[in-house]
Amino acid sequence: MSQPAKSPRATAATDAPETTAGTRAAAQRLKMRRELAAAAMELFATKGYEATTVDEIAGAAGVARRTFFRHFRSKEEAIFPDHDDTLVRAEAVLNAAPAHEHPLDTVCRGIKEVMKMYAAKPAVSVARYKLTREVPTLREAEIASVARYERLFTRYLLGHFDERDHHVGNDDPLLAEVAASAVVTAHNHVLRRWLRAGGQGDVEAQLDRAFAIVRDTFGTGIGAGRTAGNEPERPAASVAADGEVLVAVARTDAPLEEVMRTIQQALKDR
Repeated sequence: MSQPAKSPRATAATDAPETTAGTRAAAQRLKMRRELAAAAMELFATKGYEATTVDEIAGAAGVARRTFFRHFRSKEEAIFPDHDDTLVRAEAVLNAAPAHEHPLDTVCRGIKEVMKMYAAKPAVSVARYKLTREVPTLREAEIASVARYERLFTRYLLGHFDERDHHVGNDDPLLAEVAASAVVTAHNHVLRRWLRAGGQGDVEAQLDRAFAIVRDTFGTGIGAGRTAGNEPERPAASVAADGEVLVAVARTDAPLEEVMRTIQQALKDR
């Protein structure tokens, strides 16, 4: 005998507890990772990195050794508890990007998730920065994390190129990799300067200035705005002066940041 089909309401009611349970489990996992990381940082600061054992970290967090290894493969990993989740959030930014946004602007927004992670706990971030400078193993782990972001952003930028259009003088794969690396380098430069300053200063404004340099350098060669054949690309915005008044005209699909840059440049040239 065939079973009656479940109504949408019944299905939603059945799925809701599973979704809630999954969200709760993820939150508990993240909470435990952060508690273990905090315990590790405190022990590293008081005993030193080399002298601290995994058993001591687990004990300080009030859990068993096996619980530590359910969350981290080594004590090096405990220094960077949020990179996995931050990478997921950065990828979500890329996947949800509006169609009109320039790909390089999207990548810049994506890596801001990393800065948010550091800025959420400045004191911990500064202490971690000092520790990674002292311990070669931790520097290697940090470099590996940076490489993951570069690979993510390179893949995204490559997705906005037409490989059939690849020819001498139009090395899109190289441009994608160099541009992704430039975004990460600009971010890390600002991040290190902020950490050396003790986590003080308007890091958001510093990031925007750094990204503007990257955008001006690499933005014209990347996917968005590419037109068929030899038709010239229309500018996002144009500005004309009429006495003491500037008149700006912009495409309806133009990114707001690009329009503002055009207006700002026109004001500077006056």
